[in-house]
Amino acid sequence: MPRSQKNDNFIDKTFTVLADIVLKVLPTSKEEKEAFAYYRDGMSAQSEGEYAEALENYYEALNLEEDPYDRSYILYNIGLIYASNGEHVKALEYYHKALELNARLTQALNNIAVIYHYQGIKASNTNNPSIAKSMFDKAAIYWQQAIYLAPNNYIEAQNWLKTTGREIQSEGY
Repeated sequence: MPRSQKNDNFIDKTFTVLADIVLKVLPTSKEEKEAFAYYRDGMSAQSEGEYAEALENYYEALNLEEDPYDRSYILYNIGLIYASNGEHVKALEYYHKALELNARLTQALNNIAVIYHYQGIKASNTNNPSIAKSMFDKAAIYWQQAIYLAPNNYIEAQNWLKTTGREIQSEGY
């Protein structure tokens, strides 16, 4: 049974119904419709913590989806799963792949910064100041890019940049 038929949550059911209507109305190819169905099922599985199932659906969606913009969000969601499982190297790989297709995906920029910041804290806690500085500097670069694209977002990152002397540069990215 497709995941879209076993949603118990009202909002998930509503989204599924609306998505099915949009799929029927829009002039899209069979592959695009299948890709969206897999993507939708992946999001549903991910929201329920069923990460293995979500990954299966996202990989199927990637095989079918041709639009770079849509592929960027699939790659981003794969990165989210790896990050939530503590697989930061894989998460970074997928976030970077997403950014190659959609350089304005501020969520990916933010999540890359969060991973580097976390690595900086870990290095700091194990008395590796040079690694910590390097990781914090990398985090700053990605947060600066995200904030440049979305200046009203990432307030905590903006505060961190100010308090650590890593102010946002006025040049564009």
